[in-house]
Amino acid sequence: MKLKKEKNVIMNHKKIQRIKNKYELFTRIRKPNPYKNIMKKEQEHRTFSNVLNRNFKQIVPSKVFGTDITYLPFNHQIAYLSVVKDVASREITAWNLSQRMEMNIVLDTIDDMIKNQSVALLSGALIHSDQGVHYTNPDYSNAIKKLNMVQSMSRKGRCIDNAPTESFFGHLKDDVDYGDCKTFEELREMIGVYIEYYNNDRPQWELKKMTPVGYRNHLLLVER
Repeated sequence: MKLKKEKNVIMNHKKIQRIKNKYELFTRIRKPNPYKNIMKKEQEHRTFSNVLNRNFKQIVPSKVFGTDITYLPFNHQIAYLSVVKDVASREITAWNLSQRMEMNIVLDTIDDMIKNQSVALLSGALIHSDQGVHYTNPDYSNAIKKLNMVQSMSRKGRCIDNAPTESFFGHLKDDVDYGDCKTFEELREMIGVYIEYYNNDRPQWELKKMTPVGYRNHLLLVER
């Protein structure tokens, strides 16, 4: 896809595989993430039903979103990345990097999503997450309610229920050598550059070989 987009060269994937084998070139293959962060929820925290129910084939941007947090170890430290992803276009519409797992990491991410001018939030839009302590927190639920959004949650122990967001984290961890960062500021810059690349320059087979931003614009044009 990149050859066609950047060099106008059309090449069959089997030929690429033969070239890779000839020169002993290897591709990084995504591996399952064994990390599972289980935190006890306080009594006032509330879970929601799985409204999304793995209906990932969305065709209307700004209607269905996925959100999650992942950890990024670097230089004997740990940072936490919160993102919101448009399920239809696969675009990362907001992200927040923090050195602490406090509530602001998700609340600030939601604020950034609203400030994103490319997000024309539809009334009754859905946002899906896991049952993590941040997403069951009343502060988060109230913030979602004020936006007239519907809150949806994965079933316990079913990370596949939030597959689109998990997929982005997998690609990021395969593509970015963030462990080499010496400072938090360096890590933040690296993550920002990658998300910009992911949204605008990384074509995806399932998006008709378009980038997330290109596919979002395509869907909006078709909708009209």
